[in-house]
Amino acid sequence: KHRGLFLVQHSMKAIVGCLLLCAAEAFAPSFSTRGTSSLEMISRRDAVISASSLVASVASVPAANAISACPPNSNNCVRASWSPPSSTSASDAANELRDALNSYPQGGQEGGKVDGGGYSFVSDKDGNFVLEYKSGLGFFAKAFNGGKPFVDDLVIEPNGSAFEVRSSSRVGDSDLGVNGKRLAYIGNILKEKGWSI
Repeated sequence: KHRGLFLVQHSMKAIVGCLLLCAAEAFAPSFSTRGTSSLEMISRRDAVISASSLVASVASVPAANAISACPPNSNNCVRASWSPPSSTSASDAANELRDALNSYPQGGQEGGKVDGGGYSFVSDKDGNFVLEYKSGLGFFAKAFNGGKPFVDDLVIEPNGSAFEVRSSSRVGDSDLGVNGKRLAYIGNILKEKGWSI
């Protein structure tokens, strides 16, 4: 959410800057540029029309999704886009997604080797979901994480008719494929309901 607000604020600053630049050009004192520059003087009316067109074109662009991309060459982050069938309403899609998330086994997969510490919903509002998954207390958690479970975050946000999905580990360089297995499990449940994964 904060990154999305940041992008909107900076986009608005860029628009205001362009408007000021256009206005400065339009209201600048007249001087002859014939023969000295390839720039042409434009009327105030043309400057306002150009600035208005710029504002309209920027305003019509959908907001950038707040979910950040996985770092390049990341071994502990997976990003995906899931789309419900086109006849599905936004609220029905969110409900189907919530049901799929709740269908994930609390004891994890592969006998607890994947998400053996369970999961919990951190946030569930208007089709936006944030979940926290924990590893079990196996060898790696004991040896490399001070005896604490490794924690992964799953973030899902609506983006038009689709949902953007990001599952990533909080620490470490590799997740041993856990994030991908998690998304594959949930994605298969959604595929059975006709979703595109």
